[in-house]
Amino acid sequence: MGRKELLALVSAIMAFTAMGIDVMLSAFDEIRAEFELGVTSTATSRVVTVFFLGLAFGQLFYGPLADRFGRKRALHLGASFYILGAVGCALAPSFDLLLASRFVWGVGAAGARVVATSIVRDRFEGVAMASAMSNVMAVFILVPVVAPSLGAVIIAIAPWRSVFWFCVLFAVAIVIWSARLRETLAPVNRRLLSPTVIAEGYWQVARTPVTFGYTMATVFIQAAFTTYLASAELLTAVVFDREAQFPVIFGAVAVLFGLAAMVNGRIVEELGIDRVVTRAFVALAGLLILLGSVTAIGNGEPNFWLFMPVIGLTLASFMFVMPNLNSAAMEPLGAIAGSGSALTGAVRVAGGAVLGGFFSEQVDDSATPLVIGIASMTVLAGLSVWLVRTGGLRAHLRFTRLIPESS
Repeated sequence: MGRKELLALVSAIMAFTAMGIDVMLSAFDEIRAEFELGVTSTATSRVVTVFFLGLAFGQLFYGPLADRFGRKRALHLGASFYILGAVGCALAPSFDLLLASRFVWGVGAAGARVVATSIVRDRFEGVAMASAMSNVMAVFILVPVVAPSLGAVIIAIAPWRSVFWFCVLFAVAIVIWSARLRETLAPVNRRLLSPTVIAEGYWQVARTPVTFGYTMATVFIQAAFTTYLASAELLTAVVFDREAQFPVIFGAVAVLFGLAAMVNGRIVEELGIDRVVTRAFVALAGLLILLGSVTAIGNGEPNFWLFMPVIGLTLASFMFVMPNLNSAAMEPLGAIAGSGSALTGAVRVAGGAVLGGFFSEQVDDSATPLVIGIASMTVLAGLSVWLVRTGGLRAHLRFTRLIPESS
């Protein structure tokens, strides 16, 4: 498998997560009606939050499995749970069982997430890895562009639960394609599957200052993304009264994600991770001030044509931060890439789900909670990056004895 096909397959594997979320966003109205939640209920945001919690929980197990048995076996196990969760959602008779199935679905998607990141780390290092991850993200971002519209088309011609069956078919197709993938885990890097070895691997990840600090920064960026994902449908329908246009609006914002990821993949090789991330945070500071001003002037109901371009550019700017910080966090973990990907991914997704879920459930008839959530999470992410670069985090970890005095 050549580089282009490898990155295309990794992108498709990463798309397990996006497909499991975005294709069903257009079904939120049907979910509210089916389970009598109320036409403006924010309970549907839990469908996203619970999925992310399963995604976080599952990564802790797939990491050691991927480091012991290889990436392909971990992928196939994850795909099995992914299909099980999707089928459970298609057959769920109650909202609670739908949420339970979504958790299982997220656990399955976790295998794909760990495997995708581990494969890239197996094949690339440093700036090359950041560039590869950006290329993966650029393709991966195409899913949010088309998935909501695809979901809307499926719902228009078939029962709304058909979106779940579509995801089952998608997973089966990726498993078949992965038969062409040659195992990327080097025999020398295979680790024993024992509680002691697993704990030591996770401890090594947690006590690495660069990994710890940049992972915390990605937690806050993930929270900003989750806040938007979970509230985008309600924001479009209630605040802007453009429910029918939701797939187009969501897709347009996703196009900006993809373009930003493609640009990042090119410039990070020339400028380096630190310079790109620094400039991204400078741009984010200006965009967030503008976003807050537009929202405040509109008293929580801003002008659509002012608000959406600014929030789109804000979210796109995160594509100059997230893949680069992910790569920087993984750089010291070559020998334990599976465990590193698992723990950092679990912390990032779980923290992002909890924080993002809190802010998204505040979004009802105002865009203000969304803006506050994104702005506060961006500030905390910037603070985390600053602590890593100034050495303040290393000093703190040494003080708390997470790293030895001699390191």
